[in-house]
Amino acid sequence: MKVLILGAGGFIGGRLARALARRGTLRGRPITGLALADLAPPPVPEAPFPVESLKIDIADPASVAAGIAPGTDVIFHLAAVVSAHAEEDLDAGMAVNMAGSLTVFERCRALGTCPVLVFASSIAVFGGAVPDPVTDASFLNPQTSYGTQKAVAELLLNDYSRRGLVDGRGLRLPSISVRPGRPNRAASAFMSGIFREPLSGQEAICPVGPDFAHYYLGPRRCVANLIRAAELEAAALGQNRCMTMPGRRWTIGQMIAAMTEVAGPAPARLIRWEPQPEIQLIVSGWRDDIRADRALALGLTADDSFADNIRQFLEDDLPGGPVLS
Repeated sequence: MKVLILGAGGFIGGRLARALARRGTLRGRPITGLALADLAPPPVPEAPFPVESLKIDIADPASVAAGIAPGTDVIFHLAAVVSAHAEEDLDAGMAVNMAGSLTVFERCRALGTCPVLVFASSIAVFGGAVPDPVTDASFLNPQTSYGTQKAVAELLLNDYSRRGLVDGRGLRLPSISVRPGRPNRAASAFMSGIFREPLSGQEAICPVGPDFAHYYLGPRRCVANLIRAAELEAAALGQNRCMTMPGRRWTIGQMIAAMTEVAGPAPARLIRWEPQPEIQLIVSGWRDDIRADRALALGLTADDSFADNIRQFLEDDLPGGPVLS
């Protein structure tokens, strides 16, 4: 069982690599090799099997051909240009999110072995005048370039799976919170920053109001769901290989209340409310009343509470506890 993670230098990719290293098996077989790839070679976790770190640019077909080796059984495709970046730079988003995904699918086709391919899509494929609630049967109606690029890749994944070129499963990720580290260029970055920074004793800016509602999932459940998706049998997926990953709908105010429940009132006082029209324009096109019944039926799960997400962030990424002064 040889596994490749594209985008392994990112937060979720790194956590997925460590989770696979700990468990040692995938799809009922021992993992015999794990390749981690990104624009710069990612860190390598300790593992009971060989792990290699690769530089792969999915916008470069030669790089993809050299990096995705014959014999690769499972590929996690997490590489992407994130939402606000894709909106600012159409060419970059098209090169990576759309053309780059096609390049990955074509490399799988060339392998001739129909590898399992877990593709990280986004709930940004939904939007506009689609009746609530949004389900897996709702039509894709993205209101951003990022969502459009992901939607195109979903359609390609379905067709390549129908043809037996890949064994695809696409997961529309909710916004993942709380993320550690520096903020990225995603429009949703503030959805982690308004918790991460205050819990670390730093000020954070919230560009939307407390009543803004969105669809969220914590990092631990996201990684567990990616692994679960890789282990599903093709027959369970049917004709549409793409589905929404389970999450929960919370308002910003509810999430801040959960942080206060866990860490007391001091962190919330470090949040500054400053409207940012460019962010509001992007996130206002996202949908929040989303149902993931199909994924839930297949064994994927959502968080029980956002307070649990805060506790997990403190356990995993801020072991000294919140900074309250």
